[in-house]
Parts: sequence; C-alpha cells; structure tokens
Amino acid sequence: MSVLPLVFTSGWASGINAYAVVLLFGLLGATGVTDEVPASLQRPDVLIVAGVLFLCEAVADKIPYVDSVWDAVHTVIRPVAGAVVAALLAGHNGSLPELAAGAVGGSTALLSHLVKAGTRIAVNTSPEPASNIVLSLLEDLGVAGIIAFAVFHPVAAAVIAAGLLAAGIALVVLLWSRIRRFLRRRRQRREDKRLATAGGAVPPAG
Repeated sequence: MSVLPLVFTSGWASGINAYAVVLLFGLLGATGVTDEVPASLQRPDVLIVAGVLFLCEAVADKIPYVDSVWDAVHTVIRPVAGAVVAALLAGHNGSLPELAAGAVGGSTALLSHLVKAGTRIAVNTSPEPASNIVLSLLEDLGVAGIIAFAVFHPVAAAVIAAGLLAAGIALVVLLWSRIRRFLRRRRQRREDKRLATAGGAVPPAG
C-alpha cells in the first residue's frame, strides 16, 4: 500500500505540532501498536527529546503573543521536521521515493504552519487569553487523534487532513484584514517606542 496518505497527514500534523508527531509515532511504534514506524523514531533519546520539547510547546502555545513568537521561531523547524518524518516513513515503507515524500511532507507542513501562525495572530487581537488556550488544546487533541487514526486508516485520515488544511486556508483569508491591522499596530508601537527612546537619549557632552 502507498505511504503517501500517511506522509501527507504527518506533514499536516507536523505543521501544527512537530514534536507531538515525532513523540506519537515513536510511542506507537515502540509499544508495538504499529509496524509502520521506522526504528529511528522509536529510539529512547528521540522520544525523550521530543517529549521535553512537546511540553515546552504545550506551555508556550497557550500564552498570548508568546505563541506567535514560538510560531515565528518554528517557521523553518516544522517544515523540516515534516520533511524528515515523511522521508523516514517512505524509507521504511519503500513504496514512495524518500525525496518525493520529503517534498510532500515538508510543503504540507509549511502550509499548515502558516495557517496556524496566521490564525494565532488573529486570535491575539482579542484581549482575553481563553481563546489561545482553547485553540491550543484543540490543536493538540486534533494532532493526536489524526496521527493515531492515520496509522490504521491512512486514506481517511489524509482526506480529513486535506479538509482541515483547506478550511484553515479559507479562514486565514477571511481573517486577513484583521491580521493586517494587528501587524500594522504592532509595527506602529515599535516605531513609537524607537522614537521615544531616541527622543529621551542624553545628548553627548561637548
């Protein structure tokens, strides 16, 4: 059976929470739930690092503005992780060239990451923190659920992931004006702060 549906789904999930994907795949493989997981993802050191980073993300992802900074840092990390996981899955399965799998996983992870980051920027325009926590919990549960589902029903999971990706892109497009206003205000605050700092500088003695 082709590993492409699993690669696509893992790429989508990696764009949301790459550490959770590595941790879940590793645990599912290490516990014998599935034999679709390559041994490199089941190594104890990989699981420990993924677990620690997952806990860090679980905290940072629920704090307003901190989540957007975290997303910015992971703009490269998540797509790379999606590409690596996809290539490993393809290499283990043998039904899809690793380079092609990496391209699919990485590009899908980049798209879902951009959707996540854009949605978080829109949510951060709201003054209350509850929406960040609720959204983060839904993302965590969604990633866990779809990865577990994909192991047993890869095609159905890929269809769900594709639908969620399309819906997310549509949502970001609808919220784009709100996102632009937020970014414009943030740039203005930085400029005001820079001008205030420059205006308060002590002139050199002469």
